[in-house]
Amino acid sequence: MICRVQYFYYYVSSKLYTIKNMNRLCVFYFVRVQHILKQTNLLFSTGVTNIQSESLFCRPLVIAHRGASGYVPEHTLGSYALAILMGTDYIEPDLVLTSDHQVIARHDNELGLTTDIALHPEFASRRTTKTVDGAKVNGWFTEDFTLPELKTLRAIESLPEIRPGNARLDHIFQIPTLQEIIDLTKGLEIIHGRKIGLYPEIKHSLYFRTLGFPIEQLVVDILHKNGYEGSEAPACIQSFEIDALKELKNITQIRLMQLYDHPSLQPFDQYQKGADLTYGDMAAPDKLSEVAKYAYAVGPDKSYIIPRDQSNRLGRMTNFVNDAHEVGLKVYAYTFRAENHFLSAEYISGDRQPTTFGNFSAYLQVYYATGIDGIFCDHPDVPVRLRNTCSKYPQL
Repeated sequence: MICRVQYFYYYVSSKLYTIKNMNRLCVFYFVRVQHILKQTNLLFSTGVTNIQSESLFCRPLVIAHRGASGYVPEHTLGSYALAILMGTDYIEPDLVLTSDHQVIARHDNELGLTTDIALHPEFASRRTTKTVDGAKVNGWFTEDFTLPELKTLRAIESLPEIRPGNARLDHIFQIPTLQEIIDLTKGLEIIHGRKIGLYPEIKHSLYFRTLGFPIEQLVVDILHKNGYEGSEAPACIQSFEIDALKELKNITQIRLMQLYDHPSLQPFDQYQKGADLTYGDMAAPDKLSEVAKYAYAVGPDKSYIIPRDQSNRLGRMTNFVNDAHEVGLKVYAYTFRAENHFLSAEYISGDRQPTTFGNFSAYLQVYYATGIDGIFCDHPDVPVRLRNTCSKYPQL
């Protein structure tokens, strides 16, 4: 069995993996595994994909947020592969579209923050200003480029001041398509002998549909083609928009997640319709029961579960988790990051440098005690270690 190999490096420092020097240690492999898939038919049986439900995974569930984005630039095959090596249950690609209707992984459709497009003079004339979800954004946009054009770009770290180690991997990884991510995942399932799930998030649904791009159908078609069908498939599609999820409910039985932004904000599709519904309103028990009619789970910002006070310390637990569970919704909170910059005051490490890892394990345990079902995490190795007594990895 032949496999094309791209290598990336990270240096093992203390108990945590920190990228220090690309020339130190080669520890991972198989960033592209298309040849594996072409030479085996094991993956194309629906029996392989659908026999596992989330009940077979360890708890709390670990969802690698944009891959292992605390260690490698986000939404790259390297980031997803490292997350799988670290033992994550699911990887989370954010999905947008190209001009030729290809589904690719970027956190936003604007490319300047996460790619080196500014270094490409051939694309300088395509810089423009658009209104995306009600906000004016200046830059380069995925929907103005074909996939072959975007494949000439390379990813860069989106938080270089907080994650300077990641920035050493700038200009290495391409923008992956959803199909490439699936190929990687299924290839690594064979290598690691366990099921690995997908938690794709559809970005800017109404925006793309207004442009005539049927993003929901395109995503579903790819997932179905690869055997992700039915409520038992190891996949869950996320969106901040209510109407997008209701549309998905009509075209797939794959599980769905309603994401929750800041309580004062509105789902953009609701704002456009003139509704006054906010995410805060949607956290009330009666509104959670409405969400449960179309969604399997909710994905709140972690402040819905334990808010912080004015001193940046954790406050008292809310009723959100209990209320959601009461109407049958799973709760997967976001986003958990290990650096001091993102932690509450009592879990910041002694040197207080924003780039230093704080007492992340203890911070996670506080949230685990609330009864959440899982987390979106940039550093998936830490929550995986916290539940290291679990041996219930689903086997192929």
